[in-house]
Amino acid sequence: MVTNVYIDAFNLYFGSLKKTPYKWLDLVAMSRLLLKPYHKINKVKVFAALVKPRPNDLTQPQRQMAYFRALRTLPEIEIIEGHYLSHEVRMPLAGCAPGQQKFATVIKTEEKGSDVNLATHLLFDAFRNDYECAVLVSNDSDLQEPLRIVRQELQKRVGVLNPHKHPSRMLTQHAHFVKTIRTGVLAHSQLPPILYDAHGTIHKPPTW
Repeated sequence: MVTNVYIDAFNLYFGSLKKTPYKWLDLVAMSRLLLKPYHKINKVKVFAALVKPRPNDLTQPQRQMAYFRALRTLPEIEIIEGHYLSHEVRMPLAGCAPGQQKFATVIKTEEKGSDVNLATHLLFDAFRNDYECAVLVSNDSDLQEPLRIVRQELQKRVGVLNPHKHPSRMLTQHAHFVKTIRTGVLAHSQLPPILYDAHGTIHKPPTW
């Protein structure tokens, strides 16, 4: 079955990869392991926002770009970039006594564009008959409507690879199958520590 995989990178990172040694993840190998033997991986589309340096982590963008370069050495991979938007907001502090509410100004960072981009590609690829099965890597219930359309209106098979412990009921009701991304699969789906592209050598970040 010709299959496209649509990866919500933000959801995958915080659901399965943060604080693990598996961040240098080969997304094609992971997809094949979880979907064998009935799926032929046609494309793996990754929807990710470009991070910005933080005061406590100035090299975060360099690690991300190294990872993107590494992924692009895989012919099935396409990366569709969104962006982060940061702005100051005034928010109430928890635990204040009645009538003594206090507030703090915080910097709120939001990922913009990735969900819309994923839904757009998922539907457009279905309309042009680019796949027989679409597999979503996310647990974001906001994506339930494009999944429903792909399954019910466009008559394609739909699967979900869930990065979190508990799958979203909103997504699972529209999926033909749901699988959890297991630690063992992550461990067996790592990129080589050194790769090469047209720009030179790519090294796995030392902290990964």
